Amino acid sequence: MDTIFALASAPGKAGVAVIRVSGPEAWSAAERLGGRLPGARQAVVRKLRDETGQVLDEALLLLFAEGASFTGEAVAEFHLHGSLAIQRAVLRVLGEMDGLRLADPGEFTRRALENDRLDLTQVEALSDLIESETESQRLQALKVFSGALAEKVDDWRSDLIQAASLLEVTIDFADEEVPVDVADPVSELLRKVSSALQQELAGLDAAERIRTGFEVAIVGAPNVGKSSLLNALAGRDAAITSEIAGTTRDVIEVRMEIAGLPVTLLDTAGLRETQDPVEKIGIERARDRASASDLRVVLTDERGTPDIVIGQDDIVLRSKADIAGDPDGLSAKTGQGIDRLIASIGDKLSERVQSAGLATRERHRVAFLEGASAISRAEGLLLHGQDCYDLAAEELRVAIRSLELLIGRVDVENLLDEIFSNFCLGK
Repeated sequence: MDTIFALASAPGKAGVAVIRVSGPEAWSAAERLGGRLPGARQAVVRKLRDETGQVLDEALLLLFAEGASFTGEAVAEFHLHGSLAIQRAVLRVLGEMDGLRLADPGEFTRRALENDRLDLTQVEALSDLIESETESQRLQALKVFSGALAEKVDDWRSDLIQAASLLEVTIDFADEEVPVDVADPVSELLRKVSSALQQELAGLDAAERIRTGFEVAIVGAPNVGKSSLLNALAGRDAAITSEIAGTTRDVIEVRMEIAGLPVTLLDTAGLRETQDPVEKIGIERARDRASASDLRVVLTDERGTPDIVIGQDDIVLRSKADIAGDPDGLSAKTGQGIDRLIASIGDKLSERVQSAGLATRERHRVAFLEGASAISRAEGLLLHGQDCYDLAAEELRVAIRSLELLIGRVDVENLLDEIFSNFCLGK
């Protein structure tokens, strides 16, 4: 493989900038820049020089031996002073060395996958970990990155291989006496795996919501205080407020964290009958987004509830409680009830993620569904007796392959470009 290099820390001026070099020429490049090398995993301070001997920077040099690095290859890391000029100078010198080239996006992680340092679920979890903004996202991504999902898949795969092996024994010795009927142990293994797959599928929506975030729509009639509430929750003037009815025409979004969960608050157009074509479009969008949201905060006033069907999980509150004198109501002006509302939103969303599994993506759902369907077909074939065992074994091979594809045990080239395109150059 080529030796690749890139800035592994965030671009721009910083206290420290890290440049990573990975591949067969990594240590040679480090020696050309920094002189005598330290031992593997030993950090030393070295003056980095270009080919003319000019000092580029005084940096911390760290080496990782092949098989003991993130990528599985020999790796050198330069921890530089984080000026843009220093970064550019060191990258330029590395780029002029024979056998070295700038890494493509995600190429370090791709090499970790190809060298069996990570499986495909861990690669996806690493991307999620880098992108995580809330505590729940961090914990979820870290759990999958540690290999928890892959361990489950390995267990299911082992059970399916055992079940298929029992069937194969029966097929191979079809003309001889087989002392044990394998239908019962095979059925037990299949029920075990099928139940686990269904459990993961049931928790996938909640897990995906942790990764991508929840949407909470604020709905109500015009001038009921939706935009004021959004501003109060966001702690800034995110939406225009006015005494003129119909000020909000489009859906305004504010992203925040509630109870450790990523939440996007939606301020929607006031719900009413109108002849204004622009406002009418806004109201349609409001109804669509409110209908698709995970939770709705419905604001009411003396006019009553807006023209929508109130759901069981909707939070219905009397707005402008400072004027109405409602102790259980909400006032964006005085802050009355804001903390209670945030706590209520957090409780409802936290309750939904209690069943969250480890699978978080549509790709995982497809693999689980294919595996579960194949197992179901195999269970049906078992009922027809030994004559159908060969067909049942083939269905189990389909299920095993779907799980192997999930963790990257088979050819996944068609998935790699899409997955790694979201990574930055230094990762």
